[in-house]
Formats: sequence, structure tokens, C-alpha cells
Amino acid sequence: MRTSRAARTGQYLALACYLVLLGFPFVWLLSTAVKPARELASLHPAWIPADPTLANVRQAFEEQPLLRAAGNSLLVAVCAALICVAVATPMAYVLARRRTRLTAAATGWVVVSQAFPFVLVIIPLFLVLRNLRLVDTLTGLVLVYVVWSLPFALWMLTGHVRAVPRELEEAAAVDGAGRVRTLVSVVVPLLAPGLAATALFAFITAWNEFFFALVLLKSPEHQTLPVVLTRFIGAEGVADLGPLAAAALLATLPSLLVFAVIQRRITSGVAAGAVRG
Repeated sequence: MRTSRAARTGQYLALACYLVLLGFPFVWLLSTAVKPARELASLHPAWIPADPTLANVRQAFEEQPLLRAAGNSLLVAVCAALICVAVATPMAYVLARRRTRLTAAATGWVVVSQAFPFVLVIIPLFLVLRNLRLVDTLTGLVLVYVVWSLPFALWMLTGHVRAVPRELEEAAAVDGAGRVRTLVSVVVPLLAPGLAATALFAFITAWNEFFFALVLLKSPEHQTLPVVLTRFIGAEGVADLGPLAAAALLATLPSLLVFAVIQRRITSGVAAGAVRG
């Protein structure tokens, strides 16, 4: 009994330390966003601003087109998530149901492709998009995010498809349903938690991504929110901390809200896909 109580206490302490570690950057970001300029320049910064102000928020929106950039990010992230799920679902079904050497090799390639660094693929990717006339377009950026998120989506959904009993598909086949009808009417409804978790991870990945957007988007009207945040840093590397913190807070809130609202479904979807796979 004492050992169990001590172990549980240790787990709670570890969890508390982890939460403090995760919450510190957000709390400091929020504090910086509402501090006046004289407090930001102080040699002894305080956690709680003595004279909180929204001047940094107003300045951030006046200096940079944050709403337009946030709209671009939202459009790209939503489109990338929906297309990724739509493409990954039938592919995951094939990988889960047809276990051959080819599908095994494809699954291995999916896992290996996750280890590729961004720098390794950016030059050939840029050349391909240039030939397709998709450089500096949101359409090209959506395609890049779909391809980049697809391996993870396949890994997750394949595990969920394997958990669907084959007897349900056999019963649908007896009733005269083809492969496509079986997938749409029988398998997909049972994949709802996995589809939701996969779509959300694809959305968050696209919303937070910076490197591809920086290289592929040049026109100011097309740039996404992470790229626009870099404009608050001057040519000499000096950051305008107040407006930068306010803008960064705007970029952080959507991700936090999404995870806060449906965190249980995300957790269950990821765990189920990993265990069943």
C-alpha cells in the first residue's frame, strides 16, 4: 500500500513538473504580450506586468497583415487536412487488407520517409513546383503539406483499418456491395476516431509549418502566419518583443483551442492506431 501510494505521488509530481515545463513558454509569452515598452526593457523582468496594456496587440495588427496571414494559414491547413485524409483512407485500406511483399515494402517506405530532413527535399520540390507553375501559390503549399503529412496519416489509419472485423466486409460482399461501397458504407464510419485524429494532426502540422512556406511563398499576400512573424525581427536581428509576442500569441491560440476541445479523441485515436497497427 505504501509503495503504491509513493509511486502514485511520484507520478503526480512528474506530471506536475511536465505541465510546468510546457506551460512556462505560454505564460511568459502572454506576460510579454501585455507588458509596456519600459517593462520589456527592464533588466529585472517580472512575471506579472505592473501596468498591463494592449498597445502591443494594436501595434502588431497595425504593422503587419496578421488577419490576412491567419486566413491564409487557416485555408491551407484545412485544405491540407481534408485532402490528406481523403487520400490516405483508401490507401490505408489497401495496405491493411492486401498483405503482399509490395504492400510490406510500401509500409516500410512510409516509415523511412519520415526520417527525411526538410533541407534534403526542398530543392527538388521547388523545381517540381516551378515546372508546374505552383511556386508562390497556396495551392502548391497545400500539395506539399499533403505529401508531407501522408506517411503519418497512412501509419495511423492502417492500424485502425486492421482493427475493423473482416466479417463486416464479408457480410457486405454477400449483400452485393463492391469494394468502394464497402469502404464508404462499412469501414469509414468505424474509422471516425482515427479520421478525426489524423485530420487534426495534419491541420496542426500545416498551421505551424514554417520552412516550406518561407521558401515557396514570396508574395506578401500569400504568406502564412509563421512567415509573417519573422517581420517583427529587424535587419540586425533585434526583435520588437512586444508586438512579436502578441502576434505569436495569435498564432498559438488556435492550436491550443483545438487540442483543448477534442484532446480525448486525439489521444484515443493515436493510441488505437499505434496499438492495433
